[in-house]
Amino acid sequence: MTQPETTSDLQLIARVGQRDAEAFDELYRKYQARLGRFLANVVRQPQIVEEVLDDTLMVVWERASDFKGESKLSTWIFAIAYRKAMKALRRYDAPLEDHEAENRLSPEADPEQTFGQTRLHALLRAAMAQLSPDHRAVVELTYFQDLSYREIAAIMECPVDTVKTRMFYARRQLKRCLDGELPDWI
Repeated sequence: MTQPETTSDLQLIARVGQRDAEAFDELYRKYQARLGRFLANVVRQPQIVEEVLDDTLMVVWERASDFKGESKLSTWIFAIAYRKAMKALRRYDAPLEDHEAENRLSPEADPEQTFGQTRLHALLRAAMAQLSPDHRAVVELTYFQDLSYREIAAIMECPVDTVKTRMFYARRQLKRCLDGELPDWI
């Protein structure tokens, strides 16, 4: 769930714009996990995620004073991350998947629950892998970052109707991939 934009977010980016390293550290901690998940789902190449995340936050550091508040801070940061991710995907063409994710479930879960979660995660990962990077980005930003279509359109630099169309096709593809595997939740 995303955190609402607050005055402290605006103060934080203003301090970063003045080269306040403590403010940048706070901003990094606030966005690092969310950006990492977003990039992992869009890029699907673990060796690139950290590089793109670092590049994104370097741009935030260097261009913080350019942020004028015309959008939410999170929208501005995710737009930078999206553009960096798309550039990285064009540079690298050897797809690698994160197979370690299958082993990250809670050790306290009972075996049946663990099996169910592992199977669900594997099905969702496989279905998401069938989507294009743009479609994965729309799904990730909508469902996991809880952003509106208008915010996603700003991030992806496209019309809102394009975001809606991408979501329509992404859902249809996910439904096709998951047909018979999961209840009709899409």
